[in-house]
Amino acid sequence: MRFDRFTERAQDAAVRAYEILQRYGHNQVDTEHMLLALLEQPDGVIPQMLDKMGVDQQAIKSRLDEVLRASPKAAIYGGGAGQVFITPRVKRVVDIANEEANRLKDDYISTEHLFLAILSERRTAVARILAEAGITKERVLDVIKEIRGGQRVTDPQAETRYRTLEKYSRDLTRMAVEGKLDPVIGRDEEILRVIQILSRRTKNNPVLIGEAGVGKTAIVEGLAQKIADNDVPEILMGKRVVSLDLGGMVAGSRFRGDFEERLKAAIEEIQRSEGEIILFIDELHQVVGAGAAAGALDASNMMKPALARGELNCIGATTLDEYRQHIERDSALDRRFAPVFVEEPNVEETIEMLRGLRDRYEAHHKVTFSDEALIAAARLSHRYVTERKLPDKAIDLMDEAASKLRVALYSMPEDLKNMKKDLDRLGAEE
Repeated sequence: MRFDRFTERAQDAAVRAYEILQRYGHNQVDTEHMLLALLEQPDGVIPQMLDKMGVDQQAIKSRLDEVLRASPKAAIYGGGAGQVFITPRVKRVVDIANEEANRLKDDYISTEHLFLAILSERRTAVARILAEAGITKERVLDVIKEIRGGQRVTDPQAETRYRTLEKYSRDLTRMAVEGKLDPVIGRDEEILRVIQILSRRTKNNPVLIGEAGVGKTAIVEGLAQKIADNDVPEILMGKRVVSLDLGGMVAGSRFRGDFEERLKAAIEEIQRSEGEIILFIDELHQVVGAGAAAGALDASNMMKPALARGELNCIGATTLDEYRQHIERDSALDRRFAPVFVEEPNVEETIEMLRGLRDRYEAHHKVTFSDEALIAAARLSHRYVTERKLPDKAIDLMDEAASKLRVALYSMPEDLKNMKKDLDRLGAEE
């Protein structure tokens, strides 16, 4: 069986099938070994597909285990001992996978093609197991289309770039719909300014400029909440605000070019969405030089063409010093962004913000905040925590105080601890 047209993931599945064969003491690779290999791939496409279809993968694995245990073991002695054979069924599956790749206009055979081919092999134990799970070829093709997002398999690493944005980002709009974002209080003016910039025809990429802790990310979360509530102009309705984890992209790259490949795949995914996705990059200054090495492109140079053509809608956030040092100096990058200055709120505004967050923190800590406590948190943090900014330092103070109280409430009183020690000592003496 030739592997020269297999993707890296498909080749890995073939190796895993051989390992599974050895695990069960068999000497013939069959479709059961192949399917189990596809299901056991860490970060594999097939487990992702079955998750999206709501299929119980553990049930399929258990049924495959039963079938494989019932299969005859390999001969230990005699002719053919130690040899591994490939059944005609597996050869047929590879041929069908090749046809599926051609039909989908792919250059390589990937794990999806192998799965489709296994599904196409009727009158087999594997086909019955998949049919019992409610898996049909039509459903699989629909999920493949969704996971790929319009991508084709044009190189052996193609599967690693599926849904890159989902792996290295958070969908703030979906979190807003699910009620996972904290309410945003007192930032209506800044949110409106961001909406105005996003609604422009050109230079429609806002960059939030302010010191750490003033609430730049909260403004983007406020925008996501407004989009979720349909409280935005028609041009922004139905859009998704996605927060990019640039650090995760860089940290997870082992070889030169890994980061660039991931970022390129994410940008292409956004471009294919045709304006549906608004990308949020916190610490925008890190983009300049991120992933750069000798002979490699940095992230900003990869983004500039898409920003210039209007194919990438982006919101950035950075401090004033970092903006001047990294973004303003890069005239090509500076031209693409419109600044929105985010000032530190005063004590009264901070108190209103704390009141808006009160319910969330009370529910989390199972304590109650008095109005006096919120006022004290804002005033005392403003007076004594001089190296940080409001409202972040006031929220931290409120959170820390509630955490300390909760621990004290759930800890055993000192008298009871002493009594328990005495009881333990008396028990030991007896």
